[in-house]
Amino acid sequence: MSEPTTSGAAGFAAFKSIGGLAGVVAIGAGLATVVVMIIQRPRTAGEWAVGLICTVLSSVCGGAMVIEWFNLQERMYTLTGLVSVLGLVFACGLPGWTAVRWFFTWMERRRDHDMAQVYRELRGHATQAPASPAPPAPLPPA
Repeated sequence: MSEPTTSGAAGFAAFKSIGGLAGVVAIGAGLATVVVMIIQRPRTAGEWAVGLICTVLSSVCGGAMVIEWFNLQERMYTLTGLVSVLGLVFACGLPGWTAVRWFFTWMERRRDHDMAQVYRELRGHATQAPASPAPPAPLPPA
């Protein structure tokens, strides 16, 4: 029987040689997809497919951007570093599903509009100046 330390080190070496970072990214992207689809179930099969693709892409691309932006590549050489990167990849996948839901809801509300009406609406929102914030309420007398 081999020692647990030797077996663990061999397993970790095999994981890294197979492509440890790719496995971590896949796990993070998969977990993010499962979590958001449990929280907000897709209404249609098309929404499910688009949500799945967008969540995985936002995990992979967003996670890579965050890793590159903060120069976290050195963390890939340790197990704890890989786990922390897994958390980043997971967190980056969550906004992807939310954006898909917002888009599908927005399109569903405009189902009866033609493309010209949708374009005019978008153009009107793009050219409107943002509303100025309301002044703060006065404090009550002490």
